[in-house]
Amino acid sequence: MAELKHNPTVNPQQKKAELLVRFDKNPIISPIKTHSWESKYTFNAGAILIDNKIHIVYRAMGDDETSVFGYAESHNGVNIEERLDSPIYLTREQFERKTGEGFSGCEDPRLTLIDNTIYMCYTACDGANPPRIALTTIAKNDFVNKRFNWNRPKLISAPGMDNKDSCIVSEKFNNKYLIFHRLPPCIWIDLVTDLDFDDNHYLGGHPLMGPRVNSWDNLKIGLNGPPERTTDGWLLLYHGVAKEDMKYRMGAALLDLNNPLKVVAWLHNPILEPNAWYENEGYRTGTIFSCGQVIKDGILFVYYGAADKYLAVATCPVADILEALKKGK
Repeated sequence: MAELKHNPTVNPQQKKAELLVRFDKNPIISPIKTHSWESKYTFNAGAILIDNKIHIVYRAMGDDETSVFGYAESHNGVNIEERLDSPIYLTREQFERKTGEGFSGCEDPRLTLIDNTIYMCYTACDGANPPRIALTTIAKNDFVNKRFNWNRPKLISAPGMDNKDSCIVSEKFNNKYLIFHRLPPCIWIDLVTDLDFDDNHYLGGHPLMGPRVNSWDNLKIGLNGPPERTTDGWLLLYHGVAKEDMKYRMGAALLDLNNPLKVVAWLHNPILEPNAWYENEGYRTGTIFSCGQVIKDGILFVYYGAADKYLAVATCPVADILEALKKGK
């Protein structure tokens, strides 16, 4: 595929220090052997800040290799004050129930609050067909009070296509909702008039960002969590994979505040690389993969799956990452 318009060629020798700093007590969530639903892996989490509390919805797997979602809560962003013993989201539809030999279930949740409703996009897998994007909702009041009355999910991506890494942006643009998704190897965007997805209406759109030549993200890229609104634009974090070592690293870009279809800055170097032990001792070595981040008191908290086994967190002052983007580092 030809390079996209926004993709600069990157000098791989221009190495910089990581912008994100790992919490020294990582991982913050690990598998619990006595919980059958999360006995093997607890990783890739969405996160949302409501009433000064950070709500974390993480992917969990047990011996049946079916993904479900667990819940944890943090007040300061790094310490877990509460973690529920039971999953908050289970497989309910045929499209996420195991029918083949591969992994199945509900994977990689991404959360967006719009008015008084939380929208959760996730990857639905049945172990036989290409993964698709599902969308469910829950009332904000139910969610914060731990009444997990999720509405019935809908498939919003077309059948027969490998599509993942989707989320909805919290603001409208030209009276339309902006939705991110990933058709390999690019991050795609689509503008839709509503979120009903009736009558077999599926995500479309066009690529926004793609792999860069001679870079750490030269194989494929995908969105982390929903972009964060800042005074300088929409802060977009993403994962990228290199052909040379197949490792997952994390990068950052900035989208125009009023026209997020325009990339105004893109860091040359990764903001986090898989160097810690817990990022290399699990199901997939050399992997960091995030589905959500929050900004609290000027600090960016990024929650990420490590080696497809653990959940970790890394932080950075928002001002620092914005300054790096503006300087083009």
